[in-house]
Amino acid sequence: MTDLKKWKILQSRLVINNKWCQVRQDEVKLPNGKIIDDFFINVRPDIALVFPVTVEQEIVFVRQYRHGVGQVLLELPAGSFNPKIEVAEVAASRELTEETGYVAEKLIKLASLYDNPVKDTNSIHLFIAENVIKSEEQELDVTEEIEVILIPIAEVIQRVLMGDISVCGTIAAIFLGLEYLQKSK
Repeated sequence: MTDLKKWKILQSRLVINNKWCQVRQDEVKLPNGKIIDDFFINVRPDIALVFPVTVEQEIVFVRQYRHGVGQVLLELPAGSFNPKIEVAEVAASRELTEETGYVAEKLIKLASLYDNPVKDTNSIHLFIAENVIKSEEQELDVTEEIEVILIPIAEVIQRVLMGDISVCGTIAAIFLGLEYLQKSK
């Protein structure tokens, strides 16, 4: 294996610094000596995502409009958080309850993954919650209109293969969650 080197940051500045979007422009020196003065990075918060399983062996999904792609998508409950302020597990539990009204007695971390490491700074923290129960009302943000959908565990992979479920973080959590459940039998 070769010894790959990091790029050296010569200068860095936020060119967009808004509550909804932060973009950083880096001037970098590559290991081969070439300088790139306009490498743009999306500075994004981390994401906590939950694979919630009910006692009836159904997975709790959320269906909502996603403006970036202009579509209504079926996803697992998730939300952003600042890891300097909040622990991923707390964020995952909070997002599950806010978006669905379901409560997790216990969360188990499945993995932390990079979303888009070429241009984004964030990680996605994936959790599984077994035996979740609906005990609260949804507490949605102003940008959220969420329909809660329960899908029997036996149908989830087929829904991915049919394209009904097409969000990367959700698909990763599905496969890791199903693997976890299989091993814990």
